[in-house]
Amino acid sequence: MKPQTDVTPNTWAFLRDPMIAPTGFREYDARWKYPDAINLPGVTALGLGLGTQMHARGIEPRIAVGNDYRDYSLAIKQALILGLTQAGVHVQDIGPAITPMAYFSQFHLDAPAVAMVTASHNPNGWTGVKMGFQRPLTHGPDEMAELRDIVLQGRGEARDGGRWERVDGVMEAYLDDLVGDFRMSRPLKVVCAAGNGTAAAYGPEVLRRIGVEVVESHCELDYTFPHYNPNPEAMEMLHDMADSVRASGADLALGFDGDGDRCGVVDDEGEEIFADKVGVIMARDLSALHPGSTFVADVKSTGLFASDPVLKENGAKADYWKTGHSHMKRRVHEIGALAGFEKSGHYFLAEPVGRGYDDGMRVAVEICKLMDRNPDKSMSDLRKALPTVYNTPTLSPHCPDEEKYDTLQRIVDRIVPMKGEGSLGGQKIVDVVTVNGARVMLENGGWGLVRASSNTPNLVVVCESPTSKEELRAIFDDLDAIIRHEPNVGDYDQAF
Repeated sequence: MKPQTDVTPNTWAFLRDPMIAPTGFREYDARWKYPDAINLPGVTALGLGLGTQMHARGIEPRIAVGNDYRDYSLAIKQALILGLTQAGVHVQDIGPAITPMAYFSQFHLDAPAVAMVTASHNPNGWTGVKMGFQRPLTHGPDEMAELRDIVLQGRGEARDGGRWERVDGVMEAYLDDLVGDFRMSRPLKVVCAAGNGTAAAYGPEVLRRIGVEVVESHCELDYTFPHYNPNPEAMEMLHDMADSVRASGADLALGFDGDGDRCGVVDDEGEEIFADKVGVIMARDLSALHPGSTFVADVKSTGLFASDPVLKENGAKADYWKTGHSHMKRRVHEIGALAGFEKSGHYFLAEPVGRGYDDGMRVAVEICKLMDRNPDKSMSDLRKALPTVYNTPTLSPHCPDEEKYDTLQRIVDRIVPMKGEGSLGGQKIVDVVTVNGARVMLENGGWGLVRASSNTPNLVVVCESPTSKEELRAIFDDLDAIIRHEPNVGDYDQAF
């Protein structure tokens, strides 16, 4: 049966028929409001489509599947597994997990595919699936479009041979892989902040295994998220982490999103360090160990990856690429980069440091190793050693999913002709990079970005000034004035 694609079915149709909104198929994963935009039969249709896609691509029909801790995620996973087994796929169920543990299981079990049921950092009421075939990569736009067409056109094909298997021991193997034989040689006290999300079951254990003194912050599993939504890009979580550092006298705080693939950092002075600047700190350290390395940064990230004198001295090369975990993983893999850094807190540490996928726990371990290699320095020392730039947080004005890409294109079309003629914040526009929205480059090294969110009904706006907070405000105000030509762009998610 071809799935319904409307999101307002009558009650009996909702109970009987698959319902799945087309907008849930995004650039690099799938996310829906549940049960408003997808129902359980719709999730089963998704599983049937994913299994059909595996057969169509000649992939051995075996897949590792996990789920996050949200109260409805087990039901979603079971519905997905039903569809996969109907498609003749052997499902290896690893149980509750964080997303990087699911990615790890694909290596650990030598599985040809992986599917992780998670809404990532989205608030409760959302669900979704992160999936991939070629490790360590996940579905990109081409694979997602193919899957969407299979599902929405009702081309999922039932086959014999499907089965379910529960696989135990993956969590312990994952923790062993993260820690290895490393132990801290300097004392280090770390606030571990999990926002009551799934990462609460992992973060404190990982840090204690390497010899860190852990101060737990909201590390009790509670899918209602009573304190804040676990999202280390949100200022609410970062401020709470800063308060915990000040109260405990910790050396730093490490915070994880709901599915554990991102990591946020607050230093010993309670200063929230945006993830792209943490990336520059890590790139400085890694390029000293591996001179001449290439680092990929997403278009939302600081210009320091290209201009930092220490990185230049170490022969490091910068490559700015599309935002999104699948885009970044693929780029790191394609060009043989040592690491990729995304402003949202996704870090992609490739061999010999990591396996190439985004893993907040791996980042936590590597930051502790970095501190161990710099025993006379604090995290605030490392932050202050960077050239001074001024950034906005990642700001997200509302824009409907069905309209955001057309809206963005009109904004980009308005900005591109300003190259060489217009200005932001009094600085002349010298270039407009359109690999992912519009990154407007200014003559003094400042920039402003507008792009469409791939996960939520929003645009994304980020700005940077090398000069002052006042110029940063002026850059943002001028860019926002251009955006406001579009009447369907709403309020920002947080004040700036």
